[in-house]
Amino acid sequence: MNQQKQKIKNINQIVKNNILNLIPYQSARLLYKNNINNKIMLNANESPIISLFSTNNKILNRYPEQQPKKLLNFYSKYINLNNKNILITRGADEGIDIIMRTFCDQKYDKILFCPPTYDMYRVTANILNIKYLMIFSIKNNWKINFNKIKKNLKNVKIIYFCNPNNPTGNTLNKNDIIQLLEFTKNKIIIVIDEAYIEFCLDQTMIYLINKYENLIVLRTLSKAFGLAGLRCGFILTNKYLIKILLKVIAPYPISIPVLDIAVQALNTKNIIIMNNNVKTIINNKKWLIEKLNNCNCVKKIFVSKTNFILVKFNNSKIIFDILNKNNIIVRDQNHEKILDNCLRITIGTFYECKKLFYILQKIS
Repeated sequence: MNQQKQKIKNINQIVKNNILNLIPYQSARLLYKNNINNKIMLNANESPIISLFSTNNKILNRYPEQQPKKLLNFYSKYINLNNKNILITRGADEGIDIIMRTFCDQKYDKILFCPPTYDMYRVTANILNIKYLMIFSIKNNWKINFNKIKKNLKNVKIIYFCNPNNPTGNTLNKNDIIQLLEFTKNKIIIVIDEAYIEFCLDQTMIYLINKYENLIVLRTLSKAFGLAGLRCGFILTNKYLIKILLKVIAPYPISIPVLDIAVQALNTKNIIIMNNNVKTIINNKKWLIEKLNNCNCVKKIFVSKTNFILVKFNNSKIIFDILNKNNIIVRDQNHEKILDNCLRITIGTFYECKKLFYILQKIS
């Protein structure tokens, strides 16, 4: 036992201090390690609709292109943006990471973000040993305090926004973002994480990319396209920044099978299917919200433009435990200090929504 302790001590002397002290990102799968068979998984904002793609590409002895032209062209057509404004990444998470590694100096620079929001901004900063500043959103309506942000920009190099936001589901005010882009021009990079944008396409900031050189937009195939297991994302920005980021990204960020399936997902027929799936999920969400509003155990349902809802309960711990016992897994948000008694619930199939409502109705 003493030998084991000594080994750990020796290794700890080699590992960087910020990694030893790191609180890692708590992914849905990490939080729930039990067998997920026969469970209704409403905790990871995944699509409940299975994407039926397969790859016949058997030639795997060669490396893929760093930025496969075929995929660039398909995504370019889908979002109506020049393919020179696009960088393919391993999910939006790699985008968050390489932007930070490209622009931030550990000694001087900070990033800024507005909790409650996606925790990978904080986690990535901690891994890279980059300081961060948190300006909390206004409780209950989740509006960003832009005036406070403008007063706290010393040494800030990047500001991350999630739009629509996770876990609250609200969207940013476009005029506020434009004013901030003007205010931070030539000084600070503004990153808009649009992981859920297919659920509210009118809120996208893509059209501002060639107007503001300090704007970067992140996208993914994980949510609306139902390809969370594929790990394919995109950085969208001006051509010069793409050239800079290409210096930092891995030489082969996505595999040939990922390329094959991503291209299939972006053909015209499958984009129509994706849009229909989005409509189905939005309709399921409307139905579930209407039903939950009649449950006594529900205190508030926050407005959501995404494939999930944030719900405040009278006692979320009891609700979470009862749902768990009934094989329904949702995401507890009590670790966020302004999300007490809140659970984030991914919108599932109509059957899954009905089962969730049935249990909550019985509790009420």
